[in-house]
Amino acid sequence: MCHSLEDQLSELKTKNEEHMRQLNDVNVQRSRLLTENGEFGRQLEEKESLVSQLTRGKQAYIHQIEELKKHLEDEVKVRDLESEVEAEQRRGAEAVKGVRKYERRVKELTYQTEEDKKNIARLQDLLDKLQLKVKSYKRQSEEAEEQANTHLSKYRKVQHEMDEAQERADIAESQVNKLRAKSREIVKGKEGEE
Repeated sequence: MCHSLEDQLSELKTKNEEHMRQLNDVNVQRSRLLTENGEFGRQLEEKESLVSQLTRGKQAYIHQIEELKKHLEDEVKVRDLESEVEAEQRRGAEAVKGVRKYERRVKELTYQTEEDKKNIARLQDLLDKLQLKVKSYKRQSEEAEEQANTHLSKYRKVQHEMDEAQERADIAESQVNKLRAKSREIVKGKEGEE
């Protein structure tokens, strides 16, 4: 009988050591998951900040594009000035006395027209570049949002794993406590028999 109790006690000690080892493994895993959880949370915040920054940049460029469109609409008046130049030239041929005056006017309008054409070309080039930037920022914003969603999914997965690890740790701890109580009962029973 005594030998049987010693065997049971030895077996319980072995099981207790195994449960303690499992509990330690679970705690190590829990600590690792907590660390990963914090890292994923930080990365998620960074991606959300990047999405917000890119969105603000996109809005700013859209506003600039709208302003450039207004300038381009104003430059349409250049064509009217070109028509006016032609009209002045025709009237100059008809009215000899006003030739010099109209020639000066033609030169001024021609110069202004060329300058306006250059301005239109520069504005169109700037508009094209801004549109490319808007497309690039939009693509980056979509990629950043996709990465943020990916990190959020990983964060939720890690959180779920951490909850499961905590549950296993609680179960292991409960089993260890039961084994300790049973071990004490066996020891008391053995001492009572002696």
